[in-house]
Amino acid sequence: MFGLFQKTSSDYKNLNADDFRKAFEHDKNAVVLDVRTPAEAHGGKIKGAKVINFMDPGFATAISKLDPSKSYYVYCRSGVRSANACQIMAKNGFKELYNLRGGVLDWPFQLI
Repeated sequence: MFGLFQKTSSDYKNLNADDFRKAFEHDKNAVVLDVRTPAEAHGGKIKGAKVINFMDPGFATAISKLDPSKSYYVYCRSGVRSANACQIMAKNGFKELYNLRGGVLDWPFQLI
């Protein structure tokens, strides 16, 4: 598809910033998911991203309300929370999961 995927798990794929952006821009089934805190997201997020705070006790409940047939492009500040979010989502039946390796710290594009 776009470059090489680096698998860290059979549950999701890690993508660098360029591949992550190209993939979600060309995926008609894409949902971009920001799992940072609301305060972090307030400082700027990827255009169109849905914010669901990974640190919130209601994270699992919020995830359960998402459509598992969609493709999820998940990111956080550095890529750790989003990787953990992908693992949780995979355990809950989500199949198309992509983690932004390095998070927004490695995102060279504009945030809104």
